[in-house]
Amino acid sequence: MIQKDYTAEQYFDNKKSFFYNLPEKDKEILIKNSTINLYKKNDIIFKEGDKPNGLSCLAQGKVKIFKEGVGGREQIVRMAKPIGFIGYRALFAEENYIASAVAIEDSIVCVIDKDGLNRVLLNNNDLVMKILRRMATELGFSNSRTVTLTQKHIRGRLAESLIFLKDTYGFEDDGSTLKVYLSREDIANLSNMTTSNAIRTLSSFASEKVISLDGRKIRVLNLPKLERISDLG
Repeated sequence: MIQKDYTAEQYFDNKKSFFYNLPEKDKEILIKNSTINLYKKNDIIFKEGDKPNGLSCLAQGKVKIFKEGVGGREQIVRMAKPIGFIGYRALFAEENYIASAVAIEDSIVCVIDKDGLNRVLLNNNDLVMKILRRMATELGFSNSRTVTLTQKHIRGRLAESLIFLKDTYGFEDDGSTLKVYLSREDIANLSNMTTSNAIRTLSSFASEKVISLDGRKIRVLNLPKLERISDLG
């Protein structure tokens, strides 16, 4: 459940925020140049082709970033969690978005106006380096995923996607249920396969006691075996 009275001050004072260690005067600039936007599940945060007007920071919730391919089929290229950025590559490249972002559960996004952000970045080399490291890390992950989605077989791709969801969002309190509930179509779009193949492969994993299924809830019963399937490709 998102906090509907969430403020920009809370985002910048969050210890996980990139901006937590900034001098107070710089935080004040960012706060004054920020807006808080609430999104319901399935709301569009930005669309491919839109022009960024600021840095979008996911404060609460979960978001998928996807490109639309042939026949309108989606390819999920990234999953975002708090307190990360979404769509910042386009902002810094001064380009339009090359993908779309949609809330997969109720979410809060803090948008920092471009001019206010640039004022702070010009005086904070450490912050610039942190953002560059984040972008480099995500570029490396993106390159790795590209190889995976083109070279692994269906079972390997789906297993890796489930591990990716575990690494991104973690487990529920039971220590085994993925803390994100995606449709079968989204799981397919994350794994570069058809929905029917995703359904069949999930059922196969369940029959092998690697996972169990309860609607959109996926419980990982045998993580080492799931990792072996992913490694074998």
